[in-house]
Amino acid sequence: MRQLLVFIFTFVVAITIHAQELYVFAEPASSLPAHALSVKFKNHFTGKNEFFDRLSYRLAPQVFMGLSKNMTLRIGSTFSNMYTYNPKLESAHFYMKFRFLSSDAVHRHFRMAGFFEAAKTSSPFHFDEINLGGDKSGIEAGLILTQLWHKLAVSATVSHTQVLDSYRWDKGVHAGLHSYQSLQSVISAGYLLFPRTYTSYKQTNLNVYLELLTQRLLDQNRYYVDVAPALQLIFSSQTKLNLGYRIQLGADMERMMRRYWLLSLETSFLGVLKGK
Repeated sequence: MRQLLVFIFTFVVAITIHAQELYVFAEPASSLPAHALSVKFKNHFTGKNEFFDRLSYRLAPQVFMGLSKNMTLRIGSTFSNMYTYNPKLESAHFYMKFRFLSSDAVHRHFRMAGFFEAAKTSSPFHFDEINLGGDKSGIEAGLILTQLWHKLAVSATVSHTQVLDSYRWDKGVHAGLHSYQSLQSVISAGYLLFPRTYTSYKQTNLNVYLELLTQRLLDQNRYYVDVAPALQLIFSSQTKLNLGYRIQLGADMERMMRRYWLLSLETSFLGVLKGK
């Protein structure tokens, strides 16, 4: 019982103190606590535009597992009506993050982590943008650096993506038409607004975020730059409700969505992966 109480206390402290680095559009370098399980339901949606004559959405259920204090595994899928009028199972993905550096001090810390993701989708190859969250099949690897100063957390992510699609090896009609390699960068900042002072782990947290997301296609030298403000509520140090809006600032590539909303709900369970 004593070990369980210590584990719960450690997890609660980690969530409450570092809540402002639980970014909405990107991942922090910090990892999920060992033996913890987290379930997330995420929905991207947009209204009518030049590509859609209806409200279109992409629902992404995800499961996170804390395999150790430094390693987090995520598996998930997407269901969407973006390419068809009737929603259907669209893609599946696998994500692994390993935190390899931690430097801690009073009210601040620094983390570094590497990640790898693989995805397979049934979506048609229509747009220039390379996105493993439902649009493209491929692999991505990258590095995350996160710095926390009291109530402010800033993070930088750089990654490289390779699209693995049959068109890539087609020397006929599709030769030279598409891009299969890209570089991504994300700058994320989060600030804890409330509570001003912690008195209980049951207090509701309010965090505000601002993220800058970019991509450069290496085959065709095209780009986009997006900005994404977001709000986050955390209930009882366990359940997160996120609302964000991603807006294109500039681009010269063809994209499915130049702006969209993101709504997600995530809850965590302690010690469920711990052996007897």
